[in-house]
Amino acid sequence: MQPLRRTNDRWYPSFHVAAPGGWINDPNGLCFFDGRFHAFFQHHPYSPAWGPMHWGHASSADLLEWREEPIALAPGEPGSDDADGIWSGSAVVHDGTLYAFYTGNRWVNGVDDKDGKFQTQMLATSTDGVHFEKHGAVVPPVNADARDPKVFSHDGRWYMTIGAEVDGRGHVLLYTSEDLYNWFEAGSLFVDPDPNVFMVECPDFFFLDGKWVLIYGPMVRTPIRSGYSLRNGHNVGYVVGSWEPDAQFVPETDFRLLDWGHHFYATQSFAAPNNRRLAFGWMGEFAHPLASREDSWSGQLSLPRELSLSDALTLHCAPAPEIAGLFGPAETHDATLQAGETTTLPPFEEAWLRVTPDLEQPVPLQTNTCEQVVLHLIRDDVPSAHIVFDTLAERIHLVLARGNGAGSGYRSMPWTPGDALGIYLDRGSIELFTADATETLSSLDFLGEGPRTVEIESVAGPVGVNVEVRPLKRG
Repeated sequence: MQPLRRTNDRWYPSFHVAAPGGWINDPNGLCFFDGRFHAFFQHHPYSPAWGPMHWGHASSADLLEWREEPIALAPGEPGSDDADGIWSGSAVVHDGTLYAFYTGNRWVNGVDDKDGKFQTQMLATSTDGVHFEKHGAVVPPVNADARDPKVFSHDGRWYMTIGAEVDGRGHVLLYTSEDLYNWFEAGSLFVDPDPNVFMVECPDFFFLDGKWVLIYGPMVRTPIRSGYSLRNGHNVGYVVGSWEPDAQFVPETDFRLLDWGHHFYATQSFAAPNNRRLAFGWMGEFAHPLASREDSWSGQLSLPRELSLSDALTLHCAPAPEIAGLFGPAETHDATLQAGETTTLPPFEEAWLRVTPDLEQPVPLQTNTCEQVVLHLIRDDVPSAHIVFDTLAERIHLVLARGNGAGSGYRSMPWTPGDALGIYLDRGSIELFTADATETLSSLDFLGEGPRTVEIESVAGPVGVNVEVRPLKRG
């Protein structure tokens, strides 16, 4: 059977990591090895729907141009610990070797999860970053949810976190090793305080700017409706705190959403050159089929984001500085709009926009009656999405138009009125970043195709608007 190749590029990303065809979800094994960045990912190469998981692979010398690599890991022989899937995991580099840790999945009935599954933490190694040798189990199989090993070093020792269900509660379990091959239980690092959370996925635990950060996806028994947050079937967030070996992690913050968009999950970070912490998330959807399946592909990774921690213990997730090199010089557009008035930008394809509403112009902020500035994103003469600067709610809303093949409804993130907003528009995705990168919102956009036009509207009062458009470089 040959892996799928996409049949249409109308929404296929120009500057995001994606498989050439088929399905992808979680980023896995992120690392810098042998002079290149490596992004592995959950991949079903034979269908645009979720299925037996492989590790797909792309690599880059600069985070800008990504090279398709051969599939790194595939399910094992029937009856083996990874016979029914190479599930999520991580990678570390040690003494010139790339160590990839993953969860091997095996269905109890050999077909599906109706009768449960065995999950095993497993190891494969590579000396060239492309071809891997499997070494089997490093943590014995369990007939329960226990997966997504994330390995890191601290004070000369190796540690592995695993997301698990223990007695009906969501735990992050900890293991330790001296040699990366032999692992020993070290107890529970963290228990989600919410009894509605029965399992956590994709835990990522790392030291950053003097504190320990734990990123994870809480899985709940009953869907939570919590204002603007936790609106998706799968949500990801973080807590910040303190930790010492041989002790539990002590949170010093509440759980906080990492990204507010329709399509962002399974974040994984890694140590990059120059002592940087970079991360990718998955932009995709389990709940309903995305329109891109019509083109034989589904899912992409987010832009790489550089992480830092504020004094208030808020995680900043800015686009990696290298990303600026993808785009050309700015084309600047200024407009002063009265209530209900619109202006339209010249059409463009993929681009990075910086939009700044000027609430001091034409009248001072304290007397300004502008309630919203709305950017209508239009393709094929039909709005596909709307970006709303809401001065009353002090939030940015992203509304997917009815009939958008990526979903519907809106998502919303905090915003300080008057601050600039960074907008990254790929063929089929939208990523929004506040000026200080403390808030991000990432969603797919599958309605219409080809160049976009942006119509800017002022609601209920006058406003000045400055827009910088940096088109994607070609060739």
